[in-house]
Amino acid sequence: MRIGKQDQPFTAISTSDAASITVRGKDLCADLIGKMSFTDYFYFMLTGAPPSELQRYFLDALLLSIAEHGLVPSVQAARMTYVAAPEALQGAVAAGLLGCGSVVLGSAEACGRLLHALVGTAQETGQPFERVAAEALAGMKAEGRSIPGFGHPQHSAGDPRAATLLELAGARQAYGDHCRMLHTLEQCMADAVGRALPINVSGAIPAVALDVGFPLAALKGIPILARTASLIAHLNEEASRPIGFVMSHLAAQGIRYDGQ
Repeated sequence: MRIGKQDQPFTAISTSDAASITVRGKDLCADLIGKMSFTDYFYFMLTGAPPSELQRYFLDALLLSIAEHGLVPSVQAARMTYVAAPEALQGAVAAGLLGCGSVVLGSAEACGRLLHALVGTAQETGQPFERVAAEALAGMKAEGRSIPGFGHPQHSAGDPRAATLLELAGARQAYGDHCRMLHTLEQCMADAVGRALPINVSGAIPAVALDVGFPLAALKGIPILARTASLIAHLNEEASRPIGFVMSHLAAQGIRYDGQ
């Protein structure tokens, strides 16, 4: 992405006047409210076109798959922030989202960019997917880089969310080159890096999303949007059944001091 002077000071997303609000050329009140689901609206705002039935189905499935996974770091950060500052719900939500990076949540974007690049290489060079995948994995291992979209500390035998999403993609004719490359990487993993690693949900999400035409640059938005909904649910529970200080106390008990 180029950062610098904006040559054309325009936006195509939204405008408003005293009597109306226009979003992507549609009147918000007359054309959209009550006539479009939030999933459709998100895709419409993002791309300027309503999703197809297939795109809607899978965007719903992808958002649902990544929204909730218990007391993960983002949830703990949000709940402990909220119990310390209950007047700032938005601050607690932000605290939970700020860690969306290369290890948690943001790995879906990294995997998507990897899949996009490898599929592009295979298409441009005519090389088989197996060779492209094996060479990429060998290069990442040599450089000491982690492989996004694979492995899980809890679901060591395979992430059930990933399996479900990929099965749905196959059943609904949404299994394309990115899903195929993802599975090829998994098949080459043991020989290339010395051990097998199963596909996790952050591998399945970008593979399916790209195969149904979701924008590459917005991939991280899927886990961010989904986890926002989950954080609000956790914070609503925190308001009536607070555990933020419990988690803080358990951390103080569980971490030993080893300084002088």
